[in-house]
Amino acid sequence: MDLRKSRSDAALSTLAILQLTMLAALFTQTPPHPPVAIAPFALGPFLGAAISIAVAAIVLGATRTRLGTAVAVLAAVLALVSLGPQKWIDPAIGQIWPAVLLGEIAAVGLLVDAVMTRRTQDAGK
Repeated sequence: MDLRKSRSDAALSTLAILQLTMLAALFTQTPPHPPVAIAPFALGPFLGAAISIAVAAIVLGATRTRLGTAVAVLAAVLALVSLGPQKWIDPAIGQIWPAVLLGEIAAVGLLVDAVMTRRTQDAGK
Protein backbone atom coordinates (compact mmCIF):
# COMPACT_ATOMS: atom_id res chain seq x y z
CA MET A 1 0.00 0.00 0.00
CA ASP A 2 1.41 3.35 -1.04
CA LEU A 3 0.87 5.61 1.97
CA ARG A 4 1.62 8.73 -0.09
CA LYS A 5 -1.21 7.84 -2.49
CA SER A 6 -3.58 7.24 0.39
CA ARG A 7 -2.69 10.51 2.15
CA SER A 8 -3.07 12.75 -0.86
CA ASP A 9 -6.25 11.04 -2.08
CA ALA A 10 -7.72 11.24 1.44
CA ALA A 11 -6.89 14.95 1.71
CA LEU A 12 -8.37 15.72 -1.70
CA SER A 13 -11.49 13.67 -0.91
CA THR A 14 -11.87 15.52 2.38
CA LEU A 15 -11.65 18.89 0.65
CA ALA A 16 -14.15 17.86 -2.03
CA ILE A 17 -16.67 16.55 0.53
CA LEU A 18 -16.38 19.65 2.73
CA GLN A 19 -16.97 21.88 -0.29
CA LEU A 20 -19.89 19.73 -1.43
CA THR A 21 -21.38 20.19 2.03
CA MET A 22 -20.92 23.96 1.73
CA LEU A 23 -22.54 23.93 -1.71
CA ALA A 24 -25.51 21.93 -0.39
CA ALA A 25 -25.91 24.36 2.53
CA LEU A 26 -25.77 27.26 0.06
CA PHE A 27 -28.42 25.75 -2.23
CA THR A 28 -30.75 24.82 0.62
CA GLN A 29 -30.01 27.98 2.64
CA THR A 30 -29.35 25.82 5.70
CA PRO A 31 -27.73 27.94 8.42
CA PRO A 32 -24.88 28.62 8.68
CA HIS A 33 -24.70 28.74 4.90
CA PRO A 34 -22.05 30.55 2.90
CA PRO A 35 -23.00 33.86 1.27
CA VAL A 36 -24.39 33.65 -2.25
CA ALA A 37 -21.64 35.93 -3.55
CA ILE A 38 -18.34 37.32 -2.36
CA ALA A 39 -16.15 39.78 -4.19
CA PRO A 40 -15.19 39.06 -7.01
CA PHE A 41 -17.46 36.05 -7.80
CA ALA A 42 -20.59 34.07 -6.95
CA LEU A 43 -19.78 31.32 -4.46
CA GLY A 44 -21.77 28.50 -6.11
CA PRO A 45 -19.72 28.42 -9.32
CA PHE A 46 -16.50 28.88 -7.33
CA LEU A 47 -17.30 25.88 -5.10
CA GLY A 48 -18.18 23.86 -8.20
CA ALA A 49 -14.83 24.71 -9.75
CA ALA A 50 -12.94 23.92 -6.52
CA ILE A 51 -14.67 20.53 -6.21
CA SER A 52 -13.93 19.76 -9.86
CA ILE A 53 -10.25 20.58 -9.41
CA ALA A 54 -10.00 18.32 -6.33
CA VAL A 55 -11.56 15.41 -8.23
CA ALA A 56 -9.34 16.11 -11.25
CA ALA A 57 -6.27 15.99 -9.00
CA ILE A 58 -7.26 12.51 -7.78
CA VAL A 59 -7.82 11.31 -11.36
CA LEU A 60 -4.47 12.78 -12.46
CA GLY A 61 -2.57 10.91 -9.74
CA ALA A 62 -2.51 13.56 -7.03
CA THR A 63 1.06 13.86 -5.76
CA ARG A 64 2.34 10.90 -7.79
CA THR A 65 2.66 12.88 -11.05
CA ARG A 66 3.84 16.39 -11.85
CA LEU A 67 0.51 17.41 -13.38
CA GLY A 68 -1.39 15.78 -10.52
CA THR A 69 0.76 17.62 -8.00
CA ALA A 70 0.15 20.97 -9.68
CA VAL A 71 -3.60 20.37 -9.75
CA ALA A 72 -3.57 19.10 -6.13
CA VAL A 73 -1.80 22.27 -4.97
CA LEU A 74 -4.39 24.34 -6.85
CA ALA A 75 -7.16 22.33 -5.14
CA ALA A 76 -5.64 23.07 -1.72
CA VAL A 77 -5.33 26.79 -2.48
CA LEU A 78 -8.92 26.98 -3.75
CA ALA A 79 -10.19 25.15 -0.66
CA LEU A 80 -8.38 27.62 1.59
CA VAL A 81 -10.40 30.45 0.07
CA SER A 82 -13.43 28.95 1.83
CA LEU A 83 -11.75 27.12 4.72
CA GLY A 84 -8.57 29.09 5.39
CA PRO A 85 -7.34 30.83 8.52
CA GLN A 86 -9.45 33.92 7.79
CA LYS A 87 -12.48 31.84 8.83
CA TRP A 88 -11.34 31.84 12.47
CA ILE A 89 -12.60 35.42 12.77
CA ASP A 90 -15.91 34.67 11.01
CA PRO A 91 -18.94 35.39 13.25
CA ALA A 92 -20.22 31.84 12.57
CA ILE A 93 -16.99 30.12 13.69
CA GLY A 94 -18.77 28.54 16.66
CA GLN A 95 -20.84 26.54 14.18
CA ILE A 96 -18.33 25.97 11.36
CA TRP A 97 -15.09 25.29 13.23
CA PRO A 98 -15.05 21.51 12.60
CA ALA A 99 -15.14 22.05 8.83
CA VAL A 100 -12.57 24.85 8.99
CA LEU A 101 -10.17 22.82 11.13
CA LEU A 102 -10.50 19.66 9.04
CA GLY A 103 -10.19 21.61 5.80
CA GLU A 104 -7.03 23.34 6.97
CA ILE A 105 -5.50 20.05 8.15
CA ALA A 106 -6.30 18.42 4.80
CA ALA A 107 -4.97 21.37 2.77
CA VAL A 108 -1.75 21.68 4.77
CA GLY A 109 -1.21 17.91 4.68
CA LEU A 110 -1.69 17.93 0.93
CA LEU A 111 0.73 20.83 0.44
CA VAL A 112 3.36 19.15 2.65
CA ASP A 113 2.92 15.88 0.78
CA ALA A 114 3.31 17.68 -2.55
CA VAL A 115 6.54 19.38 -1.44
CA MET A 116 8.01 16.22 0.08
CA THR A 117 7.15 14.16 -3.00
CA ARG A 118 8.75 16.71 -5.33
CA ARG A 119 11.91 16.80 -3.19
CA THR A 120 12.13 13.02 -3.19
CA GLN A 121 11.60 12.80 -6.94
CA ASP A 122 14.06 15.62 -7.67
CA ALA A 123 16.69 14.03 -5.41
CA GLY A 124 16.33 10.74 -7.32
CA LYS A 125 17.32 12.37 -10.63
